[in-house]
Amino acid sequence: MIKQLKKSLSIGLLIFFTTILEIYWSVGNFSDRMSSGNPDASFFDDAYLMSLFTTVFLTFLFLLVSLLKNKSLKITIELILFISVWFFWNYTVFVDRESSWSTYTFKEELLYTFSVSALPILVLSIPTVFGLNYILKNYEPK
Repeated sequence: MIKQLKKSLSIGLLIFFTTILEIYWSVGNFSDRMSSGNPDASFFDDAYLMSLFTTVFLTFLFLLVSLLKNKSLKITIELILFISVWFFWNYTVFVDRESSWSTYTFKEELLYTFSVSALPILVLSIPTVFGLNYILKNYEPK
């Protein structure tokens, strides 16, 4: 019971901090812009809530994925989940703080989001998946 709690907490902390870091690295240049959805919300508030939702969602999914025996399939699923969730959050921030105040097309929004997200997502997702698998391996029942 305690091991399972430590495993879940370790996974959650890893996801939380890497998600905040990824959001600030990718779309942090919009931190001084006003949110179109909630003008009173700061960039930190948005990043914090996004990281919190991501932590709860992905921790649950990664605990389910950890039941898979095929290691390459497991790593592929984990990478796809990180990439898609982080890209979605970056797109959301861009639309909320930049594109909603301007005349971007959907294609331009996606291309811009990809251009600012590609490097941070690649750099952070790979070590995060390795860290995740290290945590999962250390806390498996023997």
